[in-house]
Amino acid sequence: MEVLGVLNLGDLAQTFSKMGMFPVFDLAYYIVSILYLKYEPGEVARRSPVASWICAMLYCFGSYILADIFLGSCPVDYFQYNSHILLASAVWYLIFFCPLNLFYKCVAFMPVKLVLVALKEVVRTRKIAAGVHHAHHAYHHGWIIMVIVGYVKGSGVALMSNFEQLLRGVWRPETNELLNMSFPTKASLYGAILFTLQEAHLLPVSKSTLICLFTLFMATTKVILTARHSHGSPFILIESWVCHLLFGSPLGGGEEEHHVAPAPAPIAPISPVKTKEDLGEGTRKRKSKKAE
Repeated sequence: MEVLGVLNLGDLAQTFSKMGMFPVFDLAYYIVSILYLKYEPGEVARRSPVASWICAMLYCFGSYILADIFLGSCPVDYFQYNSHILLASAVWYLIFFCPLNLFYKCVAFMPVKLVLVALKEVVRTRKIAAGVHHAHHAYHHGWIIMVIVGYVKGSGVALMSNFEQLLRGVWRPETNELLNMSFPTKASLYGAILFTLQEAHLLPVSKSTLICLFTLFMATTKVILTARHSHGSPFILIESWVCHLLFGSPLGGGEEEHHVAPAPAPIAPISPVKTKEDLGEGTRKRKSKKAE
């Protein structure tokens, strides 16, 4: 804590944790989320704009819907905030239907995209902390519930990916996020655990400081991964050793092994096609044997 005092991180973290997310940070969150929808294969937006819009809303607000379901609230409760819905809808329209794809080209330009990705991670961290805090009010000693709600709030639509794919007419069960977690999903789980420990006063750090530090970690890591076009995870080495010690999993290359295509079955040799001359020769031989 003395180091934090020297760096004056306490006041900085307090100011940062009270910073409003709307509209700048939320706008960045919506843009990056709908960009990922744009990357998905298929032309659903032009064939069925309604299905595309619903998918876009799930990408932007899926975490709120899923968290409300877990807490027994109305799943569409967040849709009462008209300004957020209109802003996300405007982003969806511009990304998919802007003439000459101008808006999409601007926000997909790598330097701009990196800034938007960093701003999105600010919102993700705030949502994890808010989810844990909300669950703490409903279940004061329900640590598992706090972790689940915080995890759901941070993971967003990733946990609803199979349902969202059905809306687009796609069914890919192998993309289940629980089977192959991406870095944001893993980080949301670990972040939810940290914020739950802080909420239970088991972590000797203030919430504002934890929000600031975790946001810095998330934004830095996600920007580096995006710039390198990498889908890896900085947790892979630690996870590999922990899983090896606890569950006997093989060290290293655990994830890649699940994606190796099965070896093709050996192809039976194809017998050569017999010509008419071969068939005639065989018939003559059989007749000569009978004559003998």
